[in-house]
Amino acid sequence: MRKRNWGFVLGGLLVALLLAGVVSNYASAHPDGLDSSLLKGCTVNADGEITGGSCPAQRAEDHELADSPLADYGIRGVDNRFLSTGLSGVLGVLLTFALGGGLFRLARRHNPAGPRTPGGDLAGPRTPGGDPAGDGTSGGDPAGPGTSGGDPAAGGAVGDTEPADAGRRAARAG
Repeated sequence: MRKRNWGFVLGGLLVALLLAGVVSNYASAHPDGLDSSLLKGCTVNADGEITGGSCPAQRAEDHELADSPLADYGIRGVDNRFLSTGLSGVLGVLLTFALGGGLFRLARRHNPAGPRTPGGDLAGPRTPGGDPAGDGTSGGDPAGPGTSGGDPAAGGAVGDTEPADAGRRAARAG
């Protein structure tokens, strides 16, 4: 990755850490849309406990990870709610960044589309005309059609730029 891109990535990471560590503590404590829809038909007291009626929330059970260290937007064992929520958010951002970075690294290492040119474009298979697509429309070789672009791997030598060079390349190859 270029130096300029690292600055962008680290700046984004810093913003995400600030949002997760500080701003998340100021999120609404009121239930979101899903929680509210599950409470329709029930009577709820000021603490959010169901006191009567009939609604889907009465059948709700704790999930398997309810006792995990990061359950309920906090860290178990940290008594300060502000600190617990902030640390939980920061840990979540760092884990997500590490997982995403690892996946991108694997994808880059195992790129099925092939290598990239120094300009960042995909390097397709070369044809004798220097046209990566082989259809004459992509304008693949900056030296022009019918040239090897000075690529010895494509059958040309450095400096082969004339259409007549194609005949010399064929003679050398044959």
